[in-house]
Amino acid sequence: MDTLFGLDYPTWWFLVVGGLFSGYAILDGFDFGAGAWHLFFKKNKSRETALKAIDPTWHGNEVWLVIGGGTLFAGFPVFYGTLFSAMYTPFILFLLFIIFRGISIKFRNMEEMPWWRKMWDWSYSISSIMLAFLLGVVLGNILNGMPLDENFEYTGRGFFEFLNPFSILVGITSLALFMMHGAIYLLLKTEGSLYKRIQIFLKIGMLFFITSYIVTTAYGIFNLNHLLEVFTDHKVLLIVPFLVFLSIANVPRLASKRKYGWAFVFTSLTIALLLVIVAFELYPRLLLSNSNIENSITIYNAAASTKTLKIMMGFVAVGGPLVLFYSYVVYRTFWGKVKMDSDSY
Repeated sequence: MDTLFGLDYPTWWFLVVGGLFSGYAILDGFDFGAGAWHLFFKKNKSRETALKAIDPTWHGNEVWLVIGGGTLFAGFPVFYGTLFSAMYTPFILFLLFIIFRGISIKFRNMEEMPWWRKMWDWSYSISSIMLAFLLGVVLGNILNGMPLDENFEYTGRGFFEFLNPFSILVGITSLALFMMHGAIYLLLKTEGSLYKRIQIFLKIGMLFFITSYIVTTAYGIFNLNHLLEVFTDHKVLLIVPFLVFLSIANVPRLASKRKYGWAFVFTSLTIALLLVIVAFELYPRLLLSNSNIENSITIYNAAASTKTLKIMMGFVAVGGPLVLFYSYVVYRTFWGKVKMDSDSY
């Protein structure tokens, strides 16, 4: 099999897809988290400030989702087809909520009637909450496994079968993590009384995340033995969960010192490291068949041809740095506190 720097192309593509979705989780994660807190802001000025904190960047953050979906389809079409067929309901819901979230941001200030703004505030906040939750639900099902036949087709029958206990716990944990992440981002963008109020929200968000993370981890340890195999077989990899612990522990420590810039770095690092753990738990599988493990989808039986992967790797080598540079320029341009004046964006 052809290799690049000692790794085969399906493995490289596994890393590329994982990196893109990690970038999306970090960038759009704080958007979802900020939106989840939105209804807790009572004053119209506070809600407008919170919206302006994410308004210049949320479009660009979703570019990572589009590119991630494209690379998943190009690199692992079998997995893409099976996953979207099996998880049709949550993906359709995700699409609907991402549409309503976008139009809520744009429509809210088009009219000045209180009922109009309140309606779109509710739409924006609920959409943000559900998007964070649904991302976790999809991830939980991938980790939990699904019933697949020998043709890699989903054989489940329940309409809400994707709402199993583990996926619900992962969904809640994802929401909690993004709410903590989003509160820190808002602290970097606000000042005055709103800043002080968000400090209280951050404390609640940290407690919410730590509690849900412990419960979800405990459930996984006692009920999903296949997720522990890689760590029992390769104990050196236990360094990653340890790094997750240190990263999480640093967030309240830095928040107590009001070093929110560094706290944001560590919430981003927490998201990235948690997805690294997911990668270790899955590799080389992409989707476990919990009805017959031999029917599991792997990076090898789901991958496109080596020629396709080589060509697409060239696009990634050119496009990846461009996306990173674009994101850097946008955040650099709009960095700093939100100012509510005639020159504000």
